[in-house]
Amino acid sequence: MAKISSESRELLKIKTEPYKERISVALGKEKSVLASIQANGEGAEYKKFELSEEMIYIATLYIAINNLSVAILGPKDNEALNDARKILYKAIIYLEEIVSSFVDVQYSEIEDKVATIANISIEKRFALVRKLGLAIRLLEDAFGDNSKWKWSFVEINGRFTTVAKNLIDMKQACKDFFEPSSADYENSVLYIRLIKKLLDQSATQYRDRYELSTHRVDDMRLAINYLSASRRVSILIGNSDEAEEIKKKGAVWKGKMDSDQKAGISS
Repeated sequence: MAKISSESRELLKIKTEPYKERISVALGKEKSVLASIQANGEGAEYKKFELSEEMIYIATLYIAINNLSVAILGPKDNEALNDARKILYKAIIYLEEIVSSFVDVQYSEIEDKVATIANISIEKRFALVRKLGLAIRLLEDAFGDNSKWKWSFVEINGRFTTVAKNLIDMKQACKDFFEPSSADYENSVLYIRLIKKLLDQSATQYRDRYELSTHRVDDMRLAINYLSASRRVSILIGNSDEAEEIKKKGAVWKGKMDSDQKAGISS
């Protein structure tokens, strides 16, 4: 590796300083909002929704710092990337605190939680979900295929998938899904399609982690849970054939898991 000059280091310092200042301001805002929640819990869910947006913004700043490091110095800034990873977890956790981290549940079981942010439009929820998904993808790309965090992104993506699913008012969205004249028709259709895609991806990713890395039963169980959640959505939007195919796939996966346990392959 070529020696990095002091001039390049100084240039990087100058270029990244504005990003670091923005991060400091944003973290200060987070601290202030958390203090206000502790002092008065009214509207806490709306504030946590905004905090999640703020964490996504901070993560993109850390990713930008890494990109500058690569462009000016060559090597990645692993510290910035790790900070981005931790911040994205916080973005997800704030959403989990609003609508829960339950994967395979009927909507009625979380409906009261979703109702706490009733005044946030589906358009704004969908926008947040897209931004969070993009930030995770950018971070994963920045780490690279051979990163030690490769398999941990299965969990990050899984938890993202779960809150993306739980954030939507599924009862209203399914009504709008079948009503082209609704003002929320397009957002409802696109959001539900995204949820389906994410659930299927997370099911596959957890199964891959089970097969290729951990051999842990809880990973395979999560894979099956995501499949089951995907089946629920298929049923809600009237796709009975797809729901039946998913049911069959889940049975095959469970059979594989049970067989592995008997053979002592999984733990």
